[in-house]
Order: sequence, then structure tokens, then C-alpha cells
Amino acid sequence: MSSRTVQPGLSFEYIMWIFTRISGLSLILLSAIGLASAFALGARTQVDLPTLVRWTFFPNPNHVINSNIPDVTLGWANAFWQVMQILIVFFAVTHGFNGLRVIIEDYIGQSIAKPFIRGFIFLLWGFSLVVAIYVVIFS
Repeated sequence: MSSRTVQPGLSFEYIMWIFTRISGLSLILLSAIGLASAFALGARTQVDLPTLVRWTFFPNPNHVINSNIPDVTLGWANAFWQVMQILIVFFAVTHGFNGLRVIIEDYIGQSIAKPFIRGFIFLLWGFSLVVAIYVVIFS
């Protein structure tokens, strides 16, 4: 029978465990803010459900351009919504890639490939963030 001792201090795994909880809650909060704002800016009567979902998670004027809402860009094309989109993308991508990292590391165990897989996941994470932020800013 082996006894396991808990080491005090912050480890990478503990920080990512905390981040996963915080990012999950922040995604719920950001989506609630997006949904409430979509309703406040006219989505409750003038768009269908798929458009409302796109509007909630990616409040981009291009998503509602075919709606009956007059001058869509006034309400949505500003820095606040770009920051909202970037936060949603950051939390979602980081949350997802951390989950992928945990699952892969559970299956490979202690292997020589572990640092390479971590590096590859980190590169994919960085590339995904750069592309997503580019799309948010320049769309």
C-alpha cells in the first residue's frame, strides 16, 4: 500500500484545472450577455433561431445582414463586441485544447512522445487563436 502525499504550491495541472472551471463559467456568462444584448438590439422579433445563436456567440454585423433590422452595423460594429468575440474565442479555444491535452496525456501515459504532443497542441492552440482573432478584427 503506497501513500500519496500532496505537494503544496501551484503546478501546471492545478492551474489548468482552475482555468477550465473559470473558462466554463465565463463562456456561460459571455453567452448570456450576448443573448441578452441580441434581444435588446432587436433579435427577439426579427430573426430566426439559427441567426440568434450566431448573433449570441459571434455578434458580428455580417451574421444578421439579411434581417429586417435597420442599420445593423450601428449596434454591433464596435470595439465592445470585438472584445466579446475575442474573449469567447480565447476561452473556448483554450478550454477545448486543454481538454484535448488532458485526454491525449491520459492515453499516452509516460512516453517519450509526451513533450512533442504537448508542443504540437500548443502550436495548434496558438495558430487557432491567431486565425480566430484575425477573423474577428478584420471581418
